[in-house]
Amino acid sequence: MGEDISTVFKTLVLEGDKTGNFVCVIQGDKSVDLKKAAKISGNKKAAMIPMKELLPLTGYIRGGCTALGMKKQFPVYLQEEALSHDFIYVSAGKRGLQLKLNPEDFVKATNAKISDVIISEEVDSVQ
Repeated sequence: MGEDISTVFKTLVLEGDKTGNFVCVIQGDKSVDLKKAAKISGNKKAAMIPMKELLPLTGYIRGGCTALGMKKQFPVYLQEEALSHDFIYVSAGKRGLQLKLNPEDFVKATNAKISDVIISEEVDSVQ
């Protein structure tokens, strides 16, 4: 796309041991810290869902998953750096198709909570 990677956000679907599924939306070049993700979502542990569960659960395939319009509304946690940009890019529901929008509009549309879930070390991370 030729855009600064810090403005391109990926959607990750996780499962917590207490609350069930939730979504983390983080910068494309970052990794999610599973311990941080578990803590902010009210869980003790969290893990990425198995790839085979993504389509039936969300209605989207890998590379096209977005928090906008999932089959079911899950809690969404948006990486706090998103708010430092006028616009961010998120998947538009199809692999290779991106949506450019104001991060505040994304928060409103998904009821996202602003959080810090990116990794600070290379332990318990998922890219």
